[in-house]
Amino acid sequence: MANWFECKVRYDKMMENGVVKKVTEPYMVDALSFTEAEARITEEQTPFISGEFSVSAVKRTKISEIFRDDSADRWYLVKVAFITIDEKTAAEKKSVSQILVAAGDFKGAYDNFMEGMKGTMADFEIVSINETPIMDVYDAKLGGTTPKSEE
Repeated sequence: MANWFECKVRYDKMMENGVVKKVTEPYMVDALSFTEAEARITEEQTPFISGEFSVSAVKRTKISEIFRDDSADRWYLVKVAFITIDEKTAAEKKSVSQILVAAGDFKGAYDNFMEGMKGTMADFEIVSINETPIMDVYDAKLGGTTPKSEE
């Protein structure tokens, strides 16, 4: 299961009008620890930022899943309530999950979410869909060292 951290990167950004402005941008990183999340965001952002930058915050999130769309340029947070029935009391229980969905607009976020939920046997209802300021999402790096070929 992924362990998502929101990392905020602070740096000097050249704006469209030519003015240099200090900005803080949030990114999502799949990591095992706060230390790994900070190291990963530093590694991922170094090629894209000229000059100095700092990781101003790292915090654990409650995001349970991510639905991607390579053509999308925005990220939406979908809060979804999964509905279960308690067998003893016959009472309806709702457990809320947060899913990050890539999309170009609000309708696209809804459509991509529904596509990602296809095949889900559980009953659910959408609590909210909100656009986030998240710039990009970085998955965990799997593997390690590659084996050397035998001579």
